[in-house]
Amino acid sequence: MNAYDRWIRLKDIIDQRRINARRIAEQRTEELHAISPELCAIDEELRGTGLRIMESRKNAESIQAIRDRNLELNKKRHEIIASLGFPEDYADVKYTCPDCKDSGFLPDTKICSCLKKLVVLDNIKNSGMGNLIDEQSFENFNMSVYRNDPEAFAAMEYAVKVAKAYADGFGGRYKGKNLLFIGRTGTGKTHISTSIARVIIEKGFDVLYESAQNIIDSFENDKFRSGYGQYEPTSTKYLECDLLILDDLGTEFSTQFAVSVIYNLITTRKNKGLSTIISTNLSAEELTKRYDDRIYSRIVGSDYTTLYFSGSDYRLFGAK
Repeated sequence: MNAYDRWIRLKDIIDQRRINARRIAEQRTEELHAISPELCAIDEELRGTGLRIMESRKNAESIQAIRDRNLELNKKRHEIIASLGFPEDYADVKYTCPDCKDSGFLPDTKICSCLKKLVVLDNIKNSGMGNLIDEQSFENFNMSVYRNDPEAFAAMEYAVKVAKAYADGFGGRYKGKNLLFIGRTGTGKTHISTSIARVIIEKGFDVLYESAQNIIDSFENDKFRSGYGQYEPTSTKYLECDLLILDDLGTEFSTQFAVSVIYNLITTRKNKGLSTIISTNLSAEELTKRYDDRIYSRIVGSDYTTLYFSGSDYRLFGAK
């Protein structure tokens, strides 16, 4: 599902909230009308407010008089409902979001916070990070595990500083910028990647986190299935998301197709001005041996800021 289709789906959720709120209010109103003919008469008069306002322009009746009458009717309405043993607002429309009345937009046409929150939650769900997005953040990254290794501590202090700045400035001064994380398994690359993603997703950007092998498999599957009738490709999302976190580069099966996918992915995203974070367990020297100059020059050259992760296994100290 592309970004536009996802947006339409989320807007439909908001619209359905509004429809449901109004339906419940209508059902409750009918319930009360069946009990109280007086209440039914009051609601009938209130429904004619618009027509009376139009008619007031043709005669001496003032709009203020109509408003005063409506206030009187609403007060009487609530008194009747309470006398029947119901809450005064029993038949009122109760929107999930009173600010936008479940429209998704405020009166000044700005997107309401309720719709923004829905977008964020959907981005988290589709990011590929599962529960990690809730568990890992910059705030709970444990720098103390590097205290006994001054060199590792300095490297990680710098990495966290750059990563925070990258996340905070994403969409602004870091638009289209890329990061390369180099370090052994367990040195905190995933935690920092997730922390960055968390901040950027909360800003409303579309973030995907996936291993190199799974991305290659997705492109290969699309290539295979494209010749079998109508089929919506699943790999295009990796070429379109605002930030792609490509994990475990170097663990994928080394084939010509895999190399082609990685090169196309990196190049296409660069040409579109989209950001990529690549994480690898390979050293810079090992990257030169595994990939040709086309790929190596892209990810180790000026297109990417390289951060080195070192020290003991971060996870052995209770970190995630």
